[in-house]
Amino acid sequence: MIPVAEARQRILADLPVMPAEQVGLNEALGRVLAEDIASRRTQPPQAVSAMDGYAVRAADVAQVPASLNVIGAAPAGSPFAGEVTEGSAVRIFTGAPLPAGADAIVIQEDTERDGDRVIVKEGVAAGRYVRKAGLDFAAGDVLLKAGRVLNARDIGLAAAMNVPWIAVRRQPRVALLATGDEIVLPGEEAGPSDIVSSNTFALDGLVRASGGVPLTLGIAADNLESIRAHAAGAQGADILVTTGGASVGEHDLVQEALGDVGLQVDFWQIAMRPGKPLIFGRLAETPMLGFPGNPVSSMVCGALFLKPALATMLGIADVEPRLESAILGVDLKENDRREDYLRATLAQDGDGNRVATPFPVQDSSMFSRLAQADCLVVRAPHAPAAKAGETVSYIALGGGLIGA
Repeated sequence: MIPVAEARQRILADLPVMPAEQVGLNEALGRVLAEDIASRRTQPPQAVSAMDGYAVRAADVAQVPASLNVIGAAPAGSPFAGEVTEGSAVRIFTGAPLPAGADAIVIQEDTERDGDRVIVKEGVAAGRYVRKAGLDFAAGDVLLKAGRVLNARDIGLAAAMNVPWIAVRRQPRVALLATGDEIVLPGEEAGPSDIVSSNTFALDGLVRASGGVPLTLGIAADNLESIRAHAAGAQGADILVTTGGASVGEHDLVQEALGDVGLQVDFWQIAMRPGKPLIFGRLAETPMLGFPGNPVSSMVCGALFLKPALATMLGIADVEPRLESAILGVDLKENDRREDYLRATLAQDGDGNRVATPFPVQDSSMFSRLAQADCLVVRAPHAPAAKAGETVSYIALGGGLIGA
């Protein structure tokens, strides 16, 4: 068995970064930038008013009240063509360009209109309520960097930069293959010894949440021919993930079946719980991860290995699962030689401390505990017994998606 950190390092070491493709802004949410984006314009392109009011010369309102001659108006999008000269003002609205000669805005609440005259009751300094050209950004400024996962604010910024198309990484195609004679699909008639498939659906969601495109290959029976035939559907995928058949039982046939068609195994078995019997290798040119059949084991492996693999293929720099700290809510026994990932809830005590409380039963077949968990408490190999109140590390489970 190898350590978790070494396993992840070996999986990520030789993964290809996906090529770039062009998409429109309305298709870019959640995608990963392949190139830096520089602004194609200055924003605002010229000085504009930040408020509704009157464009004036600050010198003309240094002494108030001041009566000025209103010589025109400047709505947003319709600049005033003339010039503000001594003793004059222009009615202006938010976003309208500052007229020539003006250097400040008097807000309308500080004025009183009388026909073609305006009485200014509060003076302003030069530059007041004026947004200078380039206040937000200038043409050529690089505001979005390659490797960024684009959110709604980023999309809006790119639009403001006058960028309609952007280069993003192609989404990795992830082939998902379940194995097992006992596996049936949700909704199918299930016998007393059958198991309703959950792994493929959970991993499908994890792949989508991690920026990939899942390709479901179905359920292979526990025989060599069926496994090979189903795995052939992974041609053209960027990575193959199998579930089940990765251990040492008579029906754990994934290594044998795929070994006959070119699978080169890098390693098998990791010093972790759950998820020990994990396979990593290559089937021809396609990276392959063989996850255990137990659903919790499969999803923990997905969080620790598949999610970072997809991040690496998308060119994201920070791919390691993020560790946070909390205090223990219960006592824990001494750990053995495997790194442990305990499903736990998070709460807050009266002092505002985060408290992580692992469930008392951690069987890897119990998917309900995973759905109820807020985090995975991480315990190092051979960790000594821990008392409630001691500090532990955990990986948060967010948004209903493990590791998301």
